[in-house]
Amino acid sequence: MSDLINDTVSDLARKSVKEITPYASARRSMSGGAIWLNANENALATEYQLSGDFNRYPACQPAALIQVYADYAGVDANQVLVSRGADEGIELLIRSFCEPQQDSITICPPTYGMYAISAQSQQVKANIVPLTTDFQLDLPAIFDTKPKLIFICSPNNPTGNIIPTGQIIAVLEQYKNTALVVVDEAYIEFIAQTSVAGLIGQYANLVILRTLSKAFALAGLRCGFTLARADVINGLKQMIAPYPLAEPVAQIACQALQPEAINRMQQNVALINKLRDEFIRFAANLDGIQRVWPSDANFVLLQVQNASSLVIALQQQGILVRNQSSQLGLSQVVRVSIGSATEMQALQQALLNIFTLKLEESI
Repeated sequence: MSDLINDTVSDLARKSVKEITPYASARRSMSGGAIWLNANENALATEYQLSGDFNRYPACQPAALIQVYADYAGVDANQVLVSRGADEGIELLIRSFCEPQQDSITICPPTYGMYAISAQSQQVKANIVPLTTDFQLDLPAIFDTKPKLIFICSPNNPTGNIIPTGQIIAVLEQYKNTALVVVDEAYIEFIAQTSVAGLIGQYANLVILRTLSKAFALAGLRCGFTLARADVINGLKQMIAPYPLAEPVAQIACQALQPEAINRMQQNVALINKLRDEFIRFAANLDGIQRVWPSDANFVLLQVQNASSLVIALQQQGILVRNQSSQLGLSQVVRVSIGSATEMQALQQALLNIFTLKLEESI
């Protein structure tokens, strides 16, 4: 009887839901390990304090948090929406501006997988316009699409490079009256001078996604922000859940955005960037590494002969990295998140052990 009930319940699910392949997050796809370098997290965490009563519902958009983030981002408070990570911002944008089975989005892989999955879940088509061989936008191909939303990740995940401001402006101009251009700046603190947040006053169709998950070392908090003109933010508020942010999340996020905490974050970012550049130089000198891409984020792409074998070999030594070979345009590539100095030393020794021991096996 229970099998019959389960089959009946499964039949009730939307067809589009049955067809979705869920996003294989780092925690969902890998487990174990003592050193986690597979999720682009910041290992340099800070402790925060909580206070107050939690028997009341939180504010939908906590005014204090909205204001401190607006100050940090250099925008007006009415140009900020806070959500459960930037992922909710992606979903809200598609739900708010795309008609199911009618409108489309444009994405440029290899890039963050949730743009396509969120579109599919809302029965919105994704126009696929691959990045060029040097991981830049293919503007003519993008301009051949007629989307409601264009997602541009800069610095891009998983390639680690920035998209030049000139290319973003070209897309904004092309779609000035027809589409929103969503620039995902999840990793912007690692190269802050390239942010396009200053263009919000100039372009009504510009939307920016931000998060506290990366540079602020608060991935477990699930706190993200959408920056845009007030009319776009108001449209998203029509669709957001009544209480998207838990009170403890709002409290910790406010603490993380105080001047002394921002200064500490920036110091940690400088250290991570230094460790990243040192690791790039190290990896470039290993015979087993075929290519090391430059990076403006807290991760590095490595090309090897057999990515799966390398991931398994590192996992056996307690170190998790991410295989990115399934991404369009990436073959036998792994992504390494930059951890603490101790973790990076352990990774370097593990790579030396692997390539010394496995060199004849051509990993």
